[in-house]
Amino acid sequence: MLPDRPRTPPPAGRLSRRGLLTLAACAAAVPLGDVLRPAAATAEGTDDDAYQKAFSAALAADPDVRRFTTQGREFLYRPRQLLAANSDVQRVLSWLRSRGHQVSVGAGFAGVTRLLFAKETDVPAVVTALRDPKQWPGQQVPRVQPHHVLLGLGNIMGNPGSPPRAAAALPPPDPARLGEGAGVTVGVCDTGIWQQAGAWHPQWLGGSYLPEADDLDALYVSGTTLAPQGGHGTFVAGVVRQAAPGVRVDPEQALNPTGVGDEAMLVAAMSRLGSQVSVVNLSLGGFTQDDVPPLPLVNAVAALPAQTAVVAAAGNAGSSRPAWPAALERVLAVAAVSRDGGILVPASYSGFGPWVDACALGERDSTYVEGQLPLPGRPTQVFHGFATWAGSSFATGHVSGRLAAMMTAGGLSADAARLALLANPRWHPDYGVLVA
Repeated sequence: MLPDRPRTPPPAGRLSRRGLLTLAACAAAVPLGDVLRPAAATAEGTDDDAYQKAFSAALAADPDVRRFTTQGREFLYRPRQLLAANSDVQRVLSWLRSRGHQVSVGAGFAGVTRLLFAKETDVPAVVTALRDPKQWPGQQVPRVQPHHVLLGLGNIMGNPGSPPRAAAALPPPDPARLGEGAGVTVGVCDTGIWQQAGAWHPQWLGGSYLPEADDLDALYVSGTTLAPQGGHGTFVAGVVRQAAPGVRVDPEQALNPTGVGDEAMLVAAMSRLGSQVSVVNLSLGGFTQDDVPPLPLVNAVAALPAQTAVVAAAGNAGSSRPAWPAALERVLAVAAVSRDGGILVPASYSGFGPWVDACALGERDSTYVEGQLPLPGRPTQVFHGFATWAGSSFATGHVSGRLAAMMTAGGLSADAARLALLANPRWHPDYGVLVA
């Protein structure tokens, strides 16, 4: 099944992604392969490899994550769980039990019921069989899916491709910009917020959110040793505030510090957002079985107030394959671009395609945490509150902040600001509108 956003070929006269990359390569007078990597990648590639290994090891050690590994169709899912639309549950239960599966009914969420297998089961194979129209002569095929795992975005083998690196402190906000986003609250569903974020970053995060115990990012695997994505939410919150220094944020925990969550965790985080939230930032996502839109996320987004805007990352897999929830029709999907000298080019890691609505610079300096990040065979990264990081996650945070700034500048609702943004010319057919 195709995603719910129609795919269209690039308009006549517009460069393809390959053409744009080639043009940038010629203009920069460097080989194309160099353009496709961040400027520092040659010196720091081994750090990237080590970070990928550390993340993969953490993912492999998680007993609640399974991988579907067929090339080009990869996704992550929870073991022994099948999600079925509430209206289809009884038919699905009867089908499963008639074939010898021992299944119980678990907690539901966002219009789906969780069906729990008593023992390890090839869930993707079960889903494929249940989706076969031949199994349902004269009936509608039931809506079923695995319980997909989401990442803080989002290569299937790593997340993102490069680790954070220590950076100098940010200068204080420009007083002339403190009105940008004033009165607007952006919900940041992510790893949560560092307990000390307001105290460590009084000018950037102090007073910008209401500290709540269930919003805290656990950060560390032990002592001051950071989990692979500990601090991701704090970094994103800082990016949002840099884009609109007057905005408030509402951090909610949808991912653990490794950067791993699932559809139920995201739906729960979205349900905890305060009523004042008008922009929802989702710097996370994942792939689904057969690229079918994930039903719980479809339902959760549809349940939001009509004037709310949802902004989500297009992923870091360097693929045109739709990432969810970004590829949902109502969601503003954000890709990342990189700077090569004075030229902006598509980031080699970023998701892309006609389902992408906007793009922004992916490499950012932002508020971070205290701690250290050991990488296998590499020097330990030590952080003192600020970092540089690259990924579509951070392009997304920037776009969420700029939407808030548009709201205050034009007296617009969040959805009206989204539509106004999308009325601008596309920077490239596969990357949408460039947001500076």
